[in-house]
Amino acid sequence: MHGRWASHAKRAAFHMERQATSRSISTDFRFGTPFVPLTSESGFSGAVGNTPLIRLPRISADVGRNIYAKAEWMNPGGSVKDRAALFMVEQAERAGLLQPGGTVTEGTAGNTGIGLAHVCRAKGYKCVIYMPNTQSPAKMNTLRLLGAEVHPVPVVPFDDPLNFNHQARRHAEGLPNAVWTNQFDNLANRQAHIEATGPEIWAQLNGEVDAFTCSTGTGGTFAGITRYLKDISGGKVRAVVADPPGSCVYSYVKSGGKSLAREGGSFTEGIGQGRITANVAADIDLVDDAVRIPDEESIAMVYRLLDEEGIYVGGTGALNVVAAVKVAQTLPENSNVVTILADSAHKYADRIFNKEWLETKGLYSALPDHLKKYAL
Repeated sequence: MHGRWASHAKRAAFHMERQATSRSISTDFRFGTPFVPLTSESGFSGAVGNTPLIRLPRISADVGRNIYAKAEWMNPGGSVKDRAALFMVEQAERAGLLQPGGTVTEGTAGNTGIGLAHVCRAKGYKCVIYMPNTQSPAKMNTLRLLGAEVHPVPVVPFDDPLNFNHQARRHAEGLPNAVWTNQFDNLANRQAHIEATGPEIWAQLNGEVDAFTCSTGTGGTFAGITRYLKDISGGKVRAVVADPPGSCVYSYVKSGGKSLAREGGSFTEGIGQGRITANVAADIDLVDDAVRIPDEESIAMVYRLLDEEGIYVGGTGALNVVAAVKVAQTLPENSNVVTILADSAHKYADRIFNKEWLETKGLYSALPDHLKKYAL
């Protein structure tokens, strides 16, 4: 077990008898690192992970199964991508590829960049981000406030040399003491979730996990958690990948790897792919099924989560909850389905809670009348 997570386990054992919780926590460490109150002695880095797992009471009652959502916006940088960002940087450090004062570059739709900017600021590295110019201005501003050098570039296919990922790679290649973290195909991304997120989920439910689902961007979160849950459960946990319009992952799974067909587009940011990344490919054989989630259902769930559960998340988290409900409906009553709330809605509020913007996307009419009050 990686040193930082091992220290969490030791702290967990020390506090186990003293902690009062509403759910008993197993002391069998085959279940991974238990969730315990966390004190970070190492600053930002030590605070990444150990996020709450939240049961969604009203949605669970409505579907007759338990929908649990990992509150990843509670990571110190505000999203699930803090985990991969930290793990990839620390991997580069361990490999001797990144020395003090070095530079980290990445091509990212936003959250990985924000995680990297936090980690680089905390560790004293420079951070350079290339991102599609379609991403929200709030993301770009956050990156700049964190000291990152930001290059918004036009959206082009992955096989185009001007794709934002290739530009980030070339930037690192042109500098001494620089690393391109390569989040899409760097398996350290997946490993972060094998070593931490998966064990957290298993421990938080004392091994009572029936299914896991979430969407993919790089695929690290889905693949890593799936790998851990499949291994620890002997293959019993059902793994279903969720996909937005415009992504090929659904077609790839449904066709048994024969098709990368995709059509349309989505208002969600940072998820969906036109190819199968190395992170996804590593565990594609473990995927039991795939679901495609229309934008209309995702945007309605953004508003439903706010209204019914008091949870303020972006389109990715909402899409994941829609997928969890669909998966739950295929399972026996009272089954436990886990998904990921990737980040909060703060970076997207000027769009997804804007009536005019929703109307231009044809999404305002997808909102139930009683929820339209939130669209300003």
